[in-house]
Amino acid sequence: MRHDTMISIIDDDDAVRAATASLVRSLGFKTSTFASADDFLRSPQVHDSNCVITDVQMPGMTGLELQNRLLADGRHLPLIFITAFPEERVRRQAMSAGAAGFFSKPFDGNDMIACIERALTRAG
Repeated sequence: MRHDTMISIIDDDDAVRAATASLVRSLGFKTSTFASADDFLRSPQVHDSNCVITDVQMPGMTGLELQNRLLADGRHLPLIFITAFPEERVRRQAMSAGAAGFFSKPFDGNDMIACIERALTRAG
């Protein structure tokens, strides 16, 4: 299953995007990376992703706005949020809307791996 599982990573920081993609690929998953939520929404991966790891604060559409857009479009795929600016209000909002995880940057790789595994197991 892993080699068919697509994890999309959305972050405006090139280094974070590359490091997160490397971590995810080391688990045997396919990755697609995007510098913005808008780029992701315009891509075929919006239909093919099994999980999304997204930054909260990005130029243009934020991670929370992306979550709301996906839910409004009927796409209930697991979202894992990462942020350099952790705010409890934002974490609560993301989690109450069904986020699979919420991490502060820099995040622990083992914690992210466990969160991805849980999210994919719950998603079936």
